[in-house]
Amino acid sequence: MLGNNDDHEIEHRYGPAITDDEGGLRAPPHLYGWRKAWWWFDFIVLVKLARLRFIAILAVIGVIITQWDTLTAYYDKWTRPTNPTASGGSDVEYFCPMHPTIVRDNPKDKCPICFMPLSKRKKGAAEVEVLPAGTVNRVQLTPYRVVLAGVQTQPVDYQPLTKDITAVGFVEFNERGQRTVSARVAGRIDKLYANETGQMVNAGDPLAQLYSPDLVVTVQNLIDAKRAGNQELLNGARARLELLGIDDAQIDELLAADKASTQLTIRSPISGHVIAKYVREGQYVTEGTPLYDVADLSTVWIQAQIYEDDLAFLPVGLEHGTNPDAADGLDVTATTRAYPAEVFRGKLTFVYPHVDEATRTVTVRFELDNPGNKLRPGSTASVTLKVAPNNLSMFAKWPADSPEREMLEQGRVLAVPESSVIDTGSQKIVYREASPGVYEGTLVTLGPRMSTPDSAIYYPVLSGLKHGDLVVTSGSFLVDAETRLNPAAGSIYFGGSGGGKGKQSSVVRPSTPENPAAKIQAALAKLDPTDRKLAEAQRFCPVLPTSRLGSMGAPVKLSIDGETVFVCCKGCTKKALTDSAATVATVKKLRESHGTTRVD
Repeated sequence: MLGNNDDHEIEHRYGPAITDDEGGLRAPPHLYGWRKAWWWFDFIVLVKLARLRFIAILAVIGVIITQWDTLTAYYDKWTRPTNPTASGGSDVEYFCPMHPTIVRDNPKDKCPICFMPLSKRKKGAAEVEVLPAGTVNRVQLTPYRVVLAGVQTQPVDYQPLTKDITAVGFVEFNERGQRTVSARVAGRIDKLYANETGQMVNAGDPLAQLYSPDLVVTVQNLIDAKRAGNQELLNGARARLELLGIDDAQIDELLAADKASTQLTIRSPISGHVIAKYVREGQYVTEGTPLYDVADLSTVWIQAQIYEDDLAFLPVGLEHGTNPDAADGLDVTATTRAYPAEVFRGKLTFVYPHVDEATRTVTVRFELDNPGNKLRPGSTASVTLKVAPNNLSMFAKWPADSPEREMLEQGRVLAVPESSVIDTGSQKIVYREASPGVYEGTLVTLGPRMSTPDSAIYYPVLSGLKHGDLVVTSGSFLVDAETRLNPAAGSIYFGGSGGGKGKQSSVVRPSTPENPAAKIQAALAKLDPTDRKLAEAQRFCPVLPTSRLGSMGAPVKLSIDGETVFVCCKGCTKKALTDSAATVATVKKLRESHGTTRVD
């Protein structure tokens, strides 16, 4: 039904209704022709449904928002220039002279790395730059990406390294320090001075007193020889008593007493402790009966198992009975659970000549000093064997007069930190900074995992890098992942795909400026010393006077009329050769003014 206000307005314009049931969605019956048409127009547009106009406007805005890509595509199609050189299907393309791998079809695009306008060239005219041998890829990051990824570099240098081999072993008696004390004559044990197992004794301490009638004849011969003054018989009698275990002090006592004795004092041959006692007081023994086992604990053995993978790092010859007292043996350190804060030091003395088939390990023996008898046989110890690089055969191939061999004699080898190495399983890659922001994945041959004195992990470099090369130490995995696993994200990289053809990738504005001086130095460093001096003297490109040599990479060397000339990039080569006289004159002028012109 019509509202009251609407009814009054209709009555005011067209007169009162004839019947009460007239109105609603029907025009008054007394209206005809144009008046009836005007009534419907006023009713639908101006009166009743005016509020729907706002809803219609919102609907139109929603369609524009949701179909924006389609509308812009139609707009590009309708407004595309008819000039064939600007169309995507033309035979020209647009590239960045500073970053030649950035190629676009739209001349309005800019380089996503340096944000410079693009230059035009014919398709197929670009020279594909071949990566040098040993380089698997190359990537350039904007300063923003370098900061965002936390990329850090450090030069390859000689490091003091050792190969650490750690094993767990058992402390055992030093077999060379064990003695068995036995009776050399038959008799009876009258007294035991060392009457308990484990008792500590010193060398020369009495262990037992033995009664033996067999001594009477030999002692009497000694006394008779002394009384007769026969030195020869005296010496013979002394020798026989020494063979029976009587020392010089006891013999002198017998000579001083001038009387035959049947008591023999048995003394300890070494300092140590009694590890076994076989007799008791009053027991009769025969010649050769063992009385005690005494062990010297001033030194002990630790026997541990080394995996066969580490056999190559052990010295050759120790399995053939090399002198264990040799001063040039490999140093080892050991710690025990009883004294975790105390380090015991010793030498590697023996390598068993066979491998245990069950555990695939070889047993090695270490000999260590035992101050305070803290290393107790039967306990466990963690042993670390430190192998110096000059003891490894893999470094023996270096010439005797090479700097590598000289540093090797000092225990230093060329090495890269563990964080720089990307191990793919079949290859080992290290990213080297060729110039500021430009990183090359370099194939390297590395030695075993080694450590510095402060426990930092490094890998020796056998080939692929040289001293002074800047390698990525932090962020190398991020750089590798971006270039290998996500090529579509490589639009800001030198060599990145940048997405599909004809699609402009999103521009990432750098928040950190480049270092032009470092970039120029890195580019000039690629030249040999003679050419580098000439390029540094020339400083600027003769074709582009404001372009500093090295700002676009390594300068291009030309020989014009017998004069060595450098241009900033290959794009300037043709113009430099076309007007050769002017080019040579400009270069001479630049070199003459070297040192007077300063460009920041």
